[in-house]
Amino acid sequence: MPLKTLFLNPPSFENFDGGASSRWPATREIESYWYPVWLAYPAGMLEGSRLLDAPPHHISADETIEIAKGYEFLVLFTSTVGWSGDHALAQAIKKVNPSIRIAFVGPPVTTDPDRALNECNVIDFVCRREFDFSVVEYANGKPLNEILGISYKDANGVIQHNPDRPQVEDLDAMPWATKIYKRDMDVTRYNVPFLLHPYIALYSTRGCPAQCTFCLWPQTLSGHAWRKRSSDDVAAEMKWAKENFPEVKEFFFDDDTFNIQKARTIELCAKLKPLGITWSCTSRVTTDRETLKAMKDAGCRLLIVGFESGDPQILKNIKKGATVERARDFVKDCHDLGLVIHADFILGLPGETKESIRNTINFAKTLDCETIQVSVAHAYPGTEFYDFAKRNNFITNEKMEDGGGHQMAHIEYPGLPTEYVMEQVHRFYDEYYFRPKAAFRVVWKAIVNRDVPRLYQEARSYMKLRKERYAAARAKAEEKALKQQESVSMNA
Repeated sequence: MPLKTLFLNPPSFENFDGGASSRWPATREIESYWYPVWLAYPAGMLEGSRLLDAPPHHISADETIEIAKGYEFLVLFTSTVGWSGDHALAQAIKKVNPSIRIAFVGPPVTTDPDRALNECNVIDFVCRREFDFSVVEYANGKPLNEILGISYKDANGVIQHNPDRPQVEDLDAMPWATKIYKRDMDVTRYNVPFLLHPYIALYSTRGCPAQCTFCLWPQTLSGHAWRKRSSDDVAAEMKWAKENFPEVKEFFFDDDTFNIQKARTIELCAKLKPLGITWSCTSRVTTDRETLKAMKDAGCRLLIVGFESGDPQILKNIKKGATVERARDFVKDCHDLGLVIHADFILGLPGETKESIRNTINFAKTLDCETIQVSVAHAYPGTEFYDFAKRNNFITNEKMEDGGGHQMAHIEYPGLPTEYVMEQVHRFYDEYYFRPKAAFRVVWKAIVNRDVPRLYQEARSYMKLRKERYAAARAKAEEKALKQQESVSMNA
C-alpha cells in the first residue's frame, strides 16, 4: 500500500484562489474558485488518497491541521502570494503529526527550490515543474535520490537537485480529473461569475507554445511543449461527467490555450457535438472563423480571451503574437456566430504609459465583449517579465498583495506611479460597465437566467472591494506626497 496521501490546495486569505489551477493567485473581486486540476491527476493514481481543496469548501487552517493528522504524506500546492501562509501551515501540521512527510509543489518551488528548502525546514522535498509521477513514486516507496524532478536536503543538510523529469507525453494514460471531483469535492462550491453555475473545469491539453513574457504557467509549470489528449479520451470523459454530474450546467476546458491547433479542435468538436453539452474554453485571437463555427456548433458558449492591451507596442513588448487588428476581426467573428467573450486585460505591462492605458480602455470599449477582467501586471519569479522588471529596478514590492491577498500594483515605470495604475483599473471597470449598453446587458442576462440574487451578491462584493482599493490608492498617494514634501523640507 502507498503512503496515505493528502493532496492539499491550502486555506489562505478570505476568498483566495491560490495555487492548484489558478494562474493568477489572488483574492478575487467577486468570490470565485477554479478547480485544483493539477492535484487531481496524482490523487487519481494513489489508492487511499484525498484531494482537499480548502478555499471553496471553506475549510479553515485549524480544520486542515486536524484532517492532516490522519495522513502519512502531504502534497501542498503553493503559490508566490500564499507562500508565507503555506509555510506556516506546514509547520503547524508537522507539529501535530511529526511523522508526516511533506512535499511542496507549484511555481515558487520550481523557480527557487533552494529558498523553499532553506526557509521551511519541515519540507522533505519539492517538485520542479510537473509533479504527477514524482509524488506518486515517493508515496510508493521510491528513495529520494532516485526520483527525477525533485530537490531535497540529504542527510548532511546539503541540497540535492535531481535531474529534471521529462514532461508527461501520454496524457491519455492519466486519470480523469472529474472522477476525483466526484470522489472528493462538492462541485456546487465552485463559482466563476461569467460561467454557468455549477460548472466543472478540466484539461484536454498541457503546455502552451506561445511566448508571452508575463504568463506564469508555461514558464514555470506546464511548459511550452504542447501535448494533447486524444479526442476520443476527452469525449469519453465528457460523456462520463455528463452522466455523473447531472446538476452541472457547463464544462470548462481550462487549457493554457484550448484551440491552438485547428485540425485537432475541429476533430474534437465533431466528437463533443453528439453529447449535447454546453462548454467553454480559453482561446487566442488568432483562431479563425471556421474553427470558431465548429466550436459553436459543438456546444461552445463562451471563450476566455487574453487581449491584454489595446496598444500595438505593448503587444510587441510582451511577445503576444497577436495584433489589435486581428483581435477586432476575432471578436466580430465570435459575435456573428453567437459566442460570448470574457475579455482579459492587464495594465502595467512593459512599456506601459498613461497614453497606452487610455488606448487599452478605449480599445476594450470598441470590442464590447460581454464581460471583462482587468488585472494589474505582476512579475512572477520565473517569468521573462520578472527578469526584465528586476533588471531595471521596476519592482517596488516583491509581496505583490495588500495583506489580504488582493493584487496590488508592484511595478513602477518612470512617469507611471503604481497608485495611478490602480486608479486606472477602477476607471477601466467604471467606464466599461457603467455604459448604458453594458449595464443593461448584465442586468438582462441575470433576469433571463433567473440569477438576480447571485448578481446582487456579486455587485455588493465588487463595490465593497472597489471602495477599499480606492481608499488604499489614495492613502498611498498621500503617503508618497508627504515623503516628497519632507524630502524637500530637509533639503531646503
